[in-house]
Amino acid sequence: MRPFVIRVRLLCFGLLLGFGAVMPGGVSVPAMAAVDAFEFETDEQQRRFRQMSDDFRCPMCQNTSLTGSSGGVAEDLRREIYLMIMDGKTDEEIEQFMLERYGDFIFYRPRLTVETLLLWFGPLLFLVLGGWIILGIIRRAQPMTQEQVALNDEEQQRLKALLDNVKRD
Repeated sequence: MRPFVIRVRLLCFGLLLGFGAVMPGGVSVPAMAAVDAFEFETDEQQRRFRQMSDDFRCPMCQNTSLTGSSGGVAEDLRREIYLMIMDGKTDEEIEQFMLERYGDFIFYRPRLTVETLLLWFGPLLFLVLGGWIILGIIRRAQPMTQEQVALNDEEQQRLKALLDNVKRD
C-alpha cells in the first residue's frame, strides 16, 4: 500500500476511537488502576508492605488481593498498612488488626482454627472416604473364587431336586 493511504486509514481509525471515547455509550476505554506512591525508609518496609498487600483479600472485590484491586476499600487498607508499618507495628500486630476488623475472610490463606478445620482437612477427608467407597465397589465386583461358589450337601440336594423337576416338565 501507499504511505498516503496508510496515513489516511490510521487518521480515520484514530478519529473514530476519539469520537467513540467522547460520546456517551461509545467505545469504552479501560480504566487504569491508581498506583500507590508510598515512600519507604528501607527496602525491608517496602518488602513487608508488598507481602502483606498480597496476603490480604480485598473485602469489596472478594477474590482479589489488595495489590490487585483498584477499589476504594483496597486503597484505604493499603494506606492503613503503610501507616502501621511506618509506625513500627509488627506483621503480627497488623494481621491482628485486620482480623479484628474483617474476620478470617481477609486472609487468602485462612488460619488453622476450629472453625476452619473442615476447610483445611475436608478435601483429605473426602478423598479418603471416596477411596474407601471405591475399594468397597471393587471388592464386590471381583469374580467369585471356587471356594465361594462351592455348595454344601443340603444345597446340592436342593439343586438336584430342582433340576429333576425341570427335566420332568
